Amino acid sequence: MNGSLSNALIGWMLVATTALVVLSVWTGVAGFDRAAEVVIVPLTALLTIAVGWGRRIFVAVAAVLVVMAVVTRPDWHAIVNDALARTAFIVAFFTALASLRNASASSAAIETCGRFLAGQPPGRRYAALTVGGQLFALLLNYGSLILLGSMAEANARTEPDPERRRHRIRRMLLAIQRGFLSTLPWSPMAFAVAVTLSIVPGAKWAESVGYCIVSGAILAGVGWGLDTIFKPRIAGPPTNWKGVDNSWFTLWPLVLLLAVLGVIVLGLHLATGISIPGIVMLVVPMIGLVWIALQNRASRPLATALARANGFTTLDLPGYRSEIVLLMMAGFIGTLGSSLLGPYVAASGVDFAALPGWAILVIIVWFIPLCGQIGMNPIMTVALFAPLLPDAAAMGLETVDVVTAITTGWALSGASSPFTATTVLVGSIGHVSASHVGVRWNGAYSLVCGIALSVWVAVLAVI
Repeated sequence: MNGSLSNALIGWMLVATTALVVLSVWTGVAGFDRAAEVVIVPLTALLTIAVGWGRRIFVAVAAVLVVMAVVTRPDWHAIVNDALARTAFIVAFFTALASLRNASASSAAIETCGRFLAGQPPGRRYAALTVGGQLFALLLNYGSLILLGSMAEANARTEPDPERRRHRIRRMLLAIQRGFLSTLPWSPMAFAVAVTLSIVPGAKWAESVGYCIVSGAILAGVGWGLDTIFKPRIAGPPTNWKGVDNSWFTLWPLVLLLAVLGVIVLGLHLATGISIPGIVMLVVPMIGLVWIALQNRASRPLATALARANGFTTLDLPGYRSEIVLLMMAGFIGTLGSSLLGPYVAASGVDFAALPGWAILVIIVWFIPLCGQIGMNPIMTVALFAPLLPDAAAMGLETVDVVTAITTGWALSGASSPFTATTVLVGSIGHVSASHVGVRWNGAYSLVCGIALSVWVAVLAVI
């Protein structure tokens, strides 16, 4: 099979999976779930052929788990289907978010917003990039790190003094990364929220978001505080900063787009009761198409939007194959592994409910980033251990407590693990290794945040 045909098949299978998952969520018809699970199998085969051996290892592990399930469990068909359903959900959520990232790539207004934020003077640079990182993360997810980070790095390269330039690049990239991380606990566009809500029984975004925003505020506030307190002292007069002349009004297209997205998603959630991730998967691609049409409103907007949608499906989406395989296998391995471990954990006599509720939450906050240090993706970690926990009430907790602790630990993993996309991307832009970002740049930050967030979830448990 030639490359272009393979890419087209991969792209249309990803779109088909997304459509089937959306239909399942919106209609409640189980047959759509079953159809999505059927598509996942040949999709995985095509993706496995197209990626390197580093990713194929994860597929091999998944295959071994399937064999173990068949050999050891009479209900193997059911638990494998559950794992396939979780995989299909992850594929659909990623595809929906990628469609908006594709639409933003041709937006001059978004590029202007990024340049404005990257060009802020030293006195307000960190705060501006943190807030900018949050705004862009809500819209572009991991694409925000690439867009803002690249602009910040290019701007900092104009600094002639090498020591100042090195510190400036580090501080700007960390501001963007920490702004992004501070949205993970609460953003409906974040995998941390989407996956957690799909795993924790009875979890609802509207009930958890207020508490999770506090976690985000701690992540952002600690970053700003550490940057202010430990600002590098460099000998010699400061270099004149050549920023931009635009005003903060430059950000209005970004704010408007986020407001439209927020109103539509929240409005549909309140009107229909459909889960926030389910609404995001339907609404975001539609907004992306409308956005492209508006960008080309002077010349055949509908035809251009449809042509871009076809290019996105057959060219752009297959280009994410390495990331997609990692996300798919993280969800599949974690979900199936949890089902296989469940009986052994129950037979071992381990009783989570015997621990105080606050202690369980603190353990969750630290467990996810610690697993990140040994190469476990947060999706895999959460899918593996979260189903093994008793119901929140049995642990003396509320569902929102568990959601807050999981999404908080997920964000900490993004700051400290050298195996997450955030540290890899920041390291690539800053020309350092991912482990350098996670340990050297974010080590103290992760420790302080971990302590502060542990106190927060413990307080949440007792109140």
